[in-house]
Amino acid sequence: MGFFIVLSLLPFFPFLLVYWGMMVWKKDKAIALRAAMDVTTFFLIFSVSALFNLTFDSNFGFYLTLILILIALGFIGGAQNRLKGKVDGGRMFRAVWRMSFVMMSFGYVLFTLFGLFRYIMNQM
Repeated sequence: MGFFIVLSLLPFFPFLLVYWGMMVWKKDKAIALRAAMDVTTFFLIFSVSALFNLTFDSNFGFYLTLILILIALGFIGGAQNRLKGKVDGGRMFRAVWRMSFVMMSFGYVLFTLFGLFRYIMNQM
């Protein structure tokens, strides 16, 4: 459990570990990058949720993250249904998962900087 907590607090470590491991195994940068993004998203969800909770003194961060992911699944699924007449669940989930990586990375940086700023201001 402690190792999971460390990886959630520092989500760039799983990214680097998976990227390096896939580069050694597959020797393809694109595959390594996608695999690293997919694994890191899982840790980013918990990390950003915890940072949200700390920043806003809340317990709603994890639920808000899940709600946003479910809304994104609905939007992507609706767009697929309108464009193609059917929903490809695998493609829909992959698109939302990778979009979540980008948004959670942005949220991680934003909440970390905001938390550091808040800490510095409280120390003055």
